[in-house]
Amino acid sequence: MFILPETELIKTKSVSTDKSTSVFVIEPLLPGYGMTIGNALRRVLLSSLAGAAITSVKIDGVTHEFSTIKGVKEDVVDLILNLKALKVQLHGDEPTIVKLSKKGPGQVIVKDFTKNSQVEFADPEYVIANLDKTSSLSLEITVEKGRGYIPTERRKDEKPVLGNIAIDAIFTPIKRVHYEVENTRVGGMTNFDKLTIDITTDGTINAMEALSASVNILQDHFNLIATELKEGLPKASTAKKKSALAQKLSAETNVEKPVKTKKIKSVVKTTTKKSNK
Repeated sequence: MFILPETELIKTKSVSTDKSTSVFVIEPLLPGYGMTIGNALRRVLLSSLAGAAITSVKIDGVTHEFSTIKGVKEDVVDLILNLKALKVQLHGDEPTIVKLSKKGPGQVIVKDFTKNSQVEFADPEYVIANLDKTSSLSLEITVEKGRGYIPTERRKDEKPVLGNIAIDAIFTPIKRVHYEVENTRVGGMTNFDKLTIDITTDGTINAMEALSASVNILQDHFNLIATELKEGLPKASTAKKKSALAQKLSAETNVEKPVKTKKIKSVVKTTTKKSNK
């Protein structure tokens, strides 16, 4: 069993005013574990944290993304790019529609959206479009929860809604993760690891919550594996019989057939917060 010195393991080196960027120092770690833990946390932070994004938009008078809107400075492509850049938090689990309607002249900003208790935007002053005195803009967006990045091409199987324009969805709330590993002293030994990890989020979750969520995700996966091992592995004779049977079937049909294995479903804990790589 590995035993570390009794000390405060995680320290916060610096925190930005809005808490979206923080630098954490984790030490001491046994030799080699700085890289192991740092790489695992970075991968989970960038790929596995749940977030929310705008997945589609419906604009009055617009049937496709290559249209223009009379009196609106931005064309539909630019408008979609502006919507795609919005950082949003969804407090419920179901897809939520939020509407906006405004007449010119002036700017259309995020706080012009109709208030919705389930949806919160990180920057209420973000400019979406610019209208002249003769124009107006009415649209509705769909906000959904997810993980990672899902381009519109991967959602072609979804039933299309008339007038809806699909948007590439960037769900991850993490903008950048960087880590470094250095040697640190413990007593007379100088080969312990010090892990420094720098996390920047999009403002919908703070860096401390993001780090905590990533640790929980890794812990849940390891717990699933540990539970399987505690229940006992299949007997060697049974495993050999299954392997021999699979080889026989493959040889008889000349088609590669995978051996069926028990699927492990992961339970991912996530935390939410109201508020480059």
